[in-house]
Amino acid sequence: MTIQGLSKVLQALVDEHVEFIVFGAVALMAHGLVRATQDLDIFVRPEENNIRRLRAALKRVYPDDEAIDEIAYSDLAGDYPAVRYNAPDGFGCDIVSRLGNAWAYDGVEFEEKEFEGLRMRVATPSMLYRMKKDTLRWKDKFDAEALRERFGLED
Repeated sequence: MTIQGLSKVLQALVDEHVEFIVFGAVALMAHGLVRATQDLDIFVRPEENNIRRLRAALKRVYPDDEAIDEIAYSDLAGDYPAVRYNAPDGFGCDIVSRLGNAWAYDGVEFEEKEFEGLRMRVATPSMLYRMKKDTLRWKDKFDAEALRERFGLED
């Protein structure tokens, strides 16, 4: 993922009025904690019109990619509400409306942040900490510790 690809996708999501919340490494960056990443992670509101706007945003950046048409409301509102989009240029995006039974779009605490010159919703540091602290991935544990130290968070 290039920073230009990330910026283009974020710009398109904002321009198309997609209801989304950034989480993962890009959210860490928005809060001033830099970590290399391979993709953009977003929660989306699982409503049909919002998913239509999401597809329109991705089509603005990748107009010839027919795979975008396969991103379906029924998937994001279904039992396994996560879609991985891999663009032709290597950009990756994890699009979720819920992570298991623990986190869903409507329950994600966010704040408006400016990132790459755009105003968008980003999961709060305490939300990111709660999401990451008990996972098994070492990089999530590392992120949780960095969030805890930087923002004075406690269990």
